[in-house]
Amino acid sequence: MFDALSEKLQATLTDLRSRGTLTGEDVDRAMREIRLALLEADVNFKVVKAFTKTVKERCLGADVVGGLNPGQQVVKIVDEELASLMGGEAAGIAFASRPPTVVLLAGLQGSGKTTAAAKLARHLREEHGSSVALAACDVYRPAAVEQLVTMGERAGADVYERGTDEDPVKIAAWALDEAKRQGKDVLIVDTAGRLHVDADLMDELVRIRKATRPTQVLLVVDAMTGQDAVNVAEQFAQAVQFDGVVMTKLDGDARGGAALSVKAVTGKPILFASTGERIEQFERFHPDRMAQRILGMGDVLSLIEKTQKAYDEDEARDLERKLRRNEFTLEDFLAQLAQVRRMGPLQSLLGMMPGLAGHQLKNMKVDERELDRVEAIIRSMTPDERRRPELIKGSRRLRIARGSGTSVQQVGQLIKQFDQMRKLMRQIGRGKMPDIGALMRQAR
Repeated sequence: MFDALSEKLQATLTDLRSRGTLTGEDVDRAMREIRLALLEADVNFKVVKAFTKTVKERCLGADVVGGLNPGQQVVKIVDEELASLMGGEAAGIAFASRPPTVVLLAGLQGSGKTTAAAKLARHLREEHGSSVALAACDVYRPAAVEQLVTMGERAGADVYERGTDEDPVKIAAWALDEAKRQGKDVLIVDTAGRLHVDADLMDELVRIRKATRPTQVLLVVDAMTGQDAVNVAEQFAQAVQFDGVVMTKLDGDARGGAALSVKAVTGKPILFASTGERIEQFERFHPDRMAQRILGMGDVLSLIEKTQKAYDEDEARDLERKLRRNEFTLEDFLAQLAQVRRMGPLQSLLGMMPGLAGHQLKNMKVDERELDRVEAIIRSMTPDERRRPELIKGSRRLRIARGSGTSVQQVGQLIKQFDQMRKLMRQIGRGKMPDIGALMRQAR
């Protein structure tokens, strides 16, 4: 995400870092480059103007010109102002003092509200241990209710629905009564997509709000629509007050205009971001971490959090024991591969590593299909073959290749690489420094 903007900002700031001292002209030149990069990223013009003005004033006011490590000081200022532009501190759901907490979702058609509702339900269940229900109040879009029922089941949330023939306001009020009766912690109300100029639907949204008295109203915004998304948010703010933004399809937003503009334009923070198609690819939005990623500083905290969620302490200890005793099998490898993939796309994880600029990530494209092939090969083996890969010879390799849709050569290469990895682990377990070069040559 934000690839183009990230690459240009990093190039500009790298040039500043390379200079021993900075002149006023150097700062002016850098501000022009930053301004151009933000405008090309579809950031609101007024926001760009205010941002570069603030950064320049801080640079000059902090005695950056002629000071020690001036480039680093400028980077620090840009980082802080980017984070401030996107909201500063990370925010989240404000829970009601007496449950259920009611969260009302609104937005345009096609913004991804129904999917966001299910993702938010799963997030609250996983992160807060909340008992969550979903209210299906989109009675206009074909299959919207069915979609919410399906996704709600995947999210582990109950779905309150009465089909498409009843008034959405009545459905919302009934759903709130059900949530109270069943002792739910949170009720998420999924409403129909609407245009801000559609008076009837906007009035319906107001009536649903009165019927449910939500703790928070969240506007769902499609990041891919760029500046249009910000305009919609501004117009919704005038018609129906909302408390925060859920930004969808952020993983596909190469420019970043919506995420960088919406807080400054509406005054409302981005609370959550959807970063992929899978239901678990949904997280709290951290402005400071996003700013660091844009500037190539990585996002180590998010990476640590993802790792902690993916790995169980008991499993980690069991894995360590197996590695030390050289008992690590292809079955264990398959389990580890599944845990890594639960953390999200590998390309996204690489983006969290400090020091990887946008152009470097482009050159490090990870082919997820290769992981699919590895998984298919291992799953085509018998349990005994996974535990003792040395058994896999001619006819077995052919059977596994056919079963996994791969070649005999690919099966053989995986077995060879796994054998080299086990040798490496055995040497480490004995306290020896392995000859990595020799192992790599043997694995070819």
